[in-house]
Amino acid sequence: MYEIHIRKQNIATLFIKIEITAVIYIITAFGRNVKINFSTAPSFVIMKYILGNKIGMSQMFDKNGKLTPVTLISVGPCYVLQKKNVEKDGYEALQIGFKKIEKKSKIGKSMKGKEYRFIKECRIKKGSEDGLDLNVGDEINVSAFQEGEKIKVSGLSKGKGFQGGVKRHGFHGRNATHGVKHEQRTIGSTGSRFPQHVIKGRKMPGRMGFEQVSVKNLKIMKIDKENNLLVIKGAVPGTERTLLEIRA
Repeated sequence: MYEIHIRKQNIATLFIKIEITAVIYIITAFGRNVKINFSTAPSFVIMKYILGNKIGMSQMFDKNGKLTPVTLISVGPCYVLQKKNVEKDGYEALQIGFKKIEKKSKIGKSMKGKEYRFIKECRIKKGSEDGLDLNVGDEINVSAFQEGEKIKVSGLSKGKGFQGGVKRHGFHGRNATHGVKHEQRTIGSTGSRFPQHVIKGRKMPGRMGFEQVSVKNLKIMKIDKENNLLVIKGAVPGTERTLLEIRA
């Protein structure tokens, strides 16, 4: 019996590491068994993490006339600025820059080599090979994603200032009649007889919004590689020009 190992690189599996072994026995003309081992594994894994700015919302119609609300995001291109490892930094991560600063007057001495307006860090999970083949200076663009793919979008939500309990926490409020005067939106009692102080964590009026919010399982409806645009189904946090982190 002859054993032949043939390694194939499948372009369609560049994003996910797949190791499949198929063993085929072939009876040759000489009557000998030839064992062929096909092993498919990609040579590298593309990083599915990118930064972008929210443009706004729009609508899309399919061929049946069904309307879908979508969000337009201007993404990348981003560049790898630093590669952190366990030996030196204690963890593995990639530092990514977005929107290079062109004016020299806005570049400080401490920004040497990292002249970008937005710099974020993407942690690499333990045991994962995502992004390990990327080096400093490599570009990450919208071509790393595919239409129909589910992604996670993170960003700062809209700031709404100091708000009351009804708007901030959804309190019901008091009755609108039967002797209630000037107290329709008050929160009511904030404690009990004992202990004689407000318990920590009590829902009360305060600042609302401007928090880090993540939305999962958003579907990519369309990709415009020429203009670096992502069209995503549904809404994402933040207002126009909000910095968004997009990961698959």
